[in-house]
Amino acid sequence: MALSHREGVDIRPTLLRVLTDLYVQSASHTREEEQQFVELTSRLIDEVDDATRAVVRARLSIYPHTPPAIAMRLALRTSAEQRVPQAAKIEAVSSEPPARLSRPPTDAEQRAASLQMQPEDAAQLNEMFFAASTRERTLILHNLAEAPLRPAARIYAPRAARAIETLHMAAYASDAENFTRELGDALILSTNTAERVVADSSGEPLACAMKALDMPGPVFEQVLMFLDPELGASVDRVYRLSRLYDRLGERTALIMLAAWRGATVATARAKYRSALYDDERHRARAATPQSGRPAVQPGAALPTRTGTDR
Repeated sequence: MALSHREGVDIRPTLLRVLTDLYVQSASHTREEEQQFVELTSRLIDEVDDATRAVVRARLSIYPHTPPAIAMRLALRTSAEQRVPQAAKIEAVSSEPPARLSRPPTDAEQRAASLQMQPEDAAQLNEMFFAASTRERTLILHNLAEAPLRPAARIYAPRAARAIETLHMAAYASDAENFTRELGDALILSTNTAERVVADSSGEPLACAMKALDMPGPVFEQVLMFLDPELGASVDRVYRLSRLYDRLGERTALIMLAAWRGATVATARAKYRSALYDDERHRARAATPQSGRPAVQPGAALPTRTGTDR
């Protein structure tokens, strides 16, 4: 409501995001509520910017009761369509990575060439990803592949190669502290973000970080097994993350890297409040009249005292 009273401010992106946040907070909805949500969001989806549409798309992609009309409008892949690979199929997969086929860039990739992710959107995507379950994270990463968001720039190849060697040695020695420090330096991440990526027990953030460095698949498997021996002892976890790593695209990993960096900027901005030109006027106290004798003007004679010799 406050934004609507400001001239020149488009409130449609904010309205669409608020409607989506309110809708996904409830586990179930009546038919009337679903119909009202479809009618409202259908009008706003085509009128907002690509960054807002991408954030709404990511949030609805992990919600189990997204209306089919909206899911079709946003080209979402529901959880029922997501296939879970069986253990037998994992063993049959060839160790050689599939050859990359040259293809023309998609519309999303062309729009992403000039679309920058805002820090607030990056922070929301970051928190949503870390709060999601394993299945929901897979859906988020799948939908980010076609999201119209600009990914982070590739890490300089010699720097990435040096980082991969250092990370491999630190993981082999189970040295999580040096592993985290080198990861933060190579990907230009804050210490808190690097620690959060390494300490995540599910492993999807670590897979995105290693894919951003273009770490070879066999080296990534050794990192999984030796960095944390307790987690590395789980065969299902190692095979699941190895399978995810093979299918994870470089662009998706770089989008998550951009989200981690943007979330750090949003956190830093929240610590400070910009000063406006009229702040001093609002903070000034109203002058109150003082009781007592009036002030003596310069040059005026002092009043004569009577009734005392002291």
